[in-house]
Amino acid sequence: MQIGIIGATGYVGAELVRLLLQHPKVKRLHLSSVSFEGKSLFEIYPNFYERCDSVLKSAEEVVDASDIIFTALPHGVAEKYADECIRKNKKLIDLSADFRFDEDEITFTKWYKESWKFPQTHKESVYGLPEMNRKKIAKARIIGNPGCYVTAATLALLPAIENGLIKLDPIIVDAKSGVTGTGRSASMKNHFSECGEAFAPYAVGAHRHQPEIEHNLTKAAEAPCSVIFTPHLVPMNRGIICTSYAQLNEAIYTSADVDTNTRIFRRLYQDFYMEDKFVRILPAGMVPTTKNVRYSNYCDISVHVVQDGKMLEVCSALDNMLKGAAGQAVQNMNIMCGFKEDCGISMIPPAF
Repeated sequence: MQIGIIGATGYVGAELVRLLLQHPKVKRLHLSSVSFEGKSLFEIYPNFYERCDSVLKSAEEVVDASDIIFTALPHGVAEKYADECIRKNKKLIDLSADFRFDEDEITFTKWYKESWKFPQTHKESVYGLPEMNRKKIAKARIIGNPGCYVTAATLALLPAIENGLIKLDPIIVDAKSGVTGTGRSASMKNHFSECGEAFAPYAVGAHRHQPEIEHNLTKAAEAPCSVIFTPHLVPMNRGIICTSYAQLNEAIYTSADVDTNTRIFRRLYQDFYMEDKFVRILPAGMVPTTKNVRYSNYCDISVHVVQDGKMLEVCSALDNMLKGAAGQAVQNMNIMCGFKEDCGISMIPPAF
């Protein structure tokens, strides 16, 4: 296939290039960047020297030359390319927030301060979390790739929600991310002197991934969910570690041994994700760590019943650049095209 990437010089765009250059079903990449049009990609990222000879073109050229287009752009930009793809019978996978809320423009506008300019494109879009929407993704023309924090939190809570095991108000999600999550553009937040040797929460009560987590869990529960989400910035390049807490329903609570309850819940999670190649439910005695998912498309999960059997605590870890962004986008492409789901993204995390 001919694949296009609009926004190829951001961190996520560069990760897409790295993955797709090695994908056995990709014939050629067509790359675009407003900031660096006319340059070769290796001039921005020297690691691509002699591996990618693509010259950065205009977005219009990329759309015309490609069968599937990835947009790795700020929110509010991808809609016009989605509209063009629909008219030209092409497919688009967007890695911004533009298509993450189904047809709920009110929530998107509230959190992103923009209205939709091409509302008809949202009728064509599907939320791209394979573990939730695999069948819909296979038939879709427009995919909204999930947020990185959202993927870690949703995968951690989905089995408990769908099986009616937990109370829906409140659900607490405490998450930490590496600095690549802030993007490539320099700011005080990702300045080394500010974030090095530091560890702090940010956007408390105001992070845009909170409504997306609520949106997912509400759909899964078919009832309103209330989420308290607190992100933290950790002085490492990549990775997300997420700990989610929820009170068990009284009907689920028993006075049985906590270890027994934990084993029961772990088995439930293992059964729930049995067909999902990239979700690994860890055995007793193991907890997720960002090191063990780094440079892979895996999400590792451990399940714990705590507080004398009254609370569920679920830990999850993923690489924010892979399962949290570019890797999941390629996973969605594979599903859309009928390829093996792990085609080109079956990397094993390095041991160190």
